[in-house]
Amino acid sequence: MITLSNFYFGPVSYFITWANADKVWLEQWENFPKQTYRNRCIIQGANGRLPLIIPIEHSGARIFKDIKICYASAWQKLHWKSLQSSYQSSPYFEYYEDSLKEIFEKKEIFLFDLNLKTLEWVSKTLKYDFSFRLTAEFYKNPPDKDYRSFFNAKESGKFANKKYIQVFSDRFSFMNDLSILDLICNIGPKSATYITNN
Repeated sequence: MITLSNFYFGPVSYFITWANADKVWLEQWENFPKQTYRNRCIIQGANGRLPLIIPIEHSGARIFKDIKICYASAWQKLHWKSLQSSYQSSPYFEYYEDSLKEIFEKKEIFLFDLNLKTLEWVSKTLKYDFSFRLTAEFYKNPPDKDYRSFFNAKESGKFANKKYIQVFSDRFSFMNDLSILDLICNIGPKSATYITNN
C-alpha cells in the first residue's frame, strides 16, 4: 500500500507507480506545497517542455482539499489551446478530444476535485482501474510507503521511461516523464499496457 498526492494529469511515472501498488491512499489533508504536479502538468510543445499551471486562490487556506482555483485569468482556454496545438497532429488526440475538452469547460471550485476529474478521465480512457481511498487525516509518517513528495516537477530524471514516438520526435530527443496526456495522445490504447509493463 502506498500514499500518493492528487495530481493534475500527473507524469507517466506517477501512473506506473500507482499501477504497481496493491492499494493507494490519496492524500487530501496535506499542506499545499507550491510548484508541484498538484496544480501543473508538463507536456511537449513545439518549443520543448511546456508547463501548464493552474492558478490558485490565495485565501489563507493551506489544506490541499480546501485550495480553490482562481479564474481571474482564462487559464482553461490557454491549457486547451496549448493541448490542441501540441497534440492535434499526434496519432490519437482526435479520438479523445471531445471527452478531454469537457474537463476544461466546467469550472470546478476546488483544485482537488478538478484533479479527481482528470484521474477519472485517465481511468476511463485507459480502461484501467486506478482505485484509491482518500485519507481521513494527515499522517506525517504514514504506515505504508510515502510517495507524497517523491515526484518533482523540476526533476524529470528520477524515472527513465521506455521511449515511445512523441509528436515532435523530429525536433527533439525523447522527453522523459511528461504528463500522462503525452503518452495517451501518442500511443493511445497501448498506454495501459505501457504503464503496467514498466
